Amino acid sequence: MSDETQARAPEAGAAAPQASEVGHGPSSGSGPNSGASSGPGPRSGGRPGGPGGRPSGGPGGRGKFFRRKKVCKFCTEKIDAIPYRDVRLLQGFVAERGKIVPRRLTGVCTKHQRRLTRAIKQARNIALLPFATRH
Repeated sequence: MSDETQARAPEAGAAAPQASEVGHGPSSGSGPNSGASSGPGPRSGGRPGGPGGRPSGGPGGRGKFFRRKKVCKFCTEKIDAIPYRDVRLLQGFVAERGKIVPRRLTGVCTKHQRRLTRAIKQARNIALLPFATRH
């Protein structure tokens, strides 16, 4: 089956041979050469634009898409004290299961993340926020 796909690749166009050479081995089928890439993950090369033909995230095409640098919501709005009573604000930083969302996902600076964590824990202790949700 891999011989057939290699024979058909030049007919598909100029972009198809590049994509099949870069890292379509495991997804092209269960032929004898489908496991030819050495090791799992992106070390085998990966697709240049990612799935769906999105533009690459930077030099070398490592990222799937461009990610904007996150800025601290509290710094931009000049909020210094994070009130533990403001449940609506705090719920935006708590995941569905009750975990506090990390800085790298929310974009909050270190200083405000510490204050936010303290406010969430205070709100949990006086039963304004749940510790965890029931599954």
